Amino acid sequence: MIEGVQIKNLIKHVDDRGFFMEILRDDDNLLKRFGQASMSFTYPGVIKAFHYHKLQDDLWFFPKGNAQVVLYDLREDSPTRGMTNVFYMGENNPILLFIPVGVAHGYRVLGNEPAIITYFTTIAYNRENPDEYRIPWDDPEIGFDWATKNR
Repeated sequence: MIEGVQIKNLIKHVDDRGFFMEILRDDDNLLKRFGQASMSFTYPGVIKAFHYHKLQDDLWFFPKGNAQVVLYDLREDSPTRGMTNVFYMGENNPILLFIPVGVAHGYRVLGNEPAIITYFTTIAYNRENPDEYRIPWDDPEIGFDWATKNR
């Protein structure tokens, strides 16, 4: 696993009315501070990748749909520099994923339904000076093959 990446397994409390699930608590100690909560809707098959931050950590959660999430460690001083991690997140695997500063991240929506991602950051978005750095989805250094493999 990439150094600093953390996973919190989420537990659904189900009864005959539906379910309740905690996502993030202050005693999880996942965020060093709270900056912003955001949500994005993405259509099936879309790839949103890659980007990274120099200042903020991210926490990702997919409450609707399913996604293939890819992380790539860009940090010069990291023992896992150049390592790639893949996570399958969403309705079929409800987890909260902590992505530290300097780790590139992106996702592809799986299946035939759109996905919703809810994410929390340690810094609020600054429109005049965004902490957002882009890398193409097909970057040769990362070299990730987004195609589904039939087995």
